[in-house]
This record gives sequence, C-alpha cells and structure tokens, in this order.
Amino acid sequence: MRRFYALSTQPTLFGEISLIRNWGRIGSSGKTMVQTFDGSAEAIEAFVRLERAKRRRGYAVMDEKPS
Repeated sequence: MRRFYALSTQPTLFGEISLIRNWGRIGSSGKTMVQTFDGSAEAIEAFVRLERAKRRRGYAVMDEKPS
C-alpha cells in the first residue's frame, strides 16, 4: 500500500510554532494533526524525532516539485 507522511512547521499569530503532520494513502487527502510549541527548538526537536522514526519505517524524502 502506497502511503505518504508530510511534516512542516509554521509560526502562529501568537509567536508560537506549530508542527503540522499530514498522512494517509497516496491519492487521498489524508489526515492532519497540528501540535503547537512555545519555542522553535522544541518544534524542531519534535520534527527531527518524527522524521527519524518515519525513515526507520521505510518512508523516503521526496521534494515536491512545482507543476
């Protein structure tokens, strides 16, 4: 089964950082989870931890190319 997992960070209006996770089957919109952190260091640490875990499970990095 072909799946995707996307991670991104985005600042909030209140000076916090949100870690946005999107996952599901390729061809579907999937599910989204937003986790908010007070500092950027915490958000980056969570991002790196999740990326490592997903790579161990076989996910590969794909750069999105504009059409």
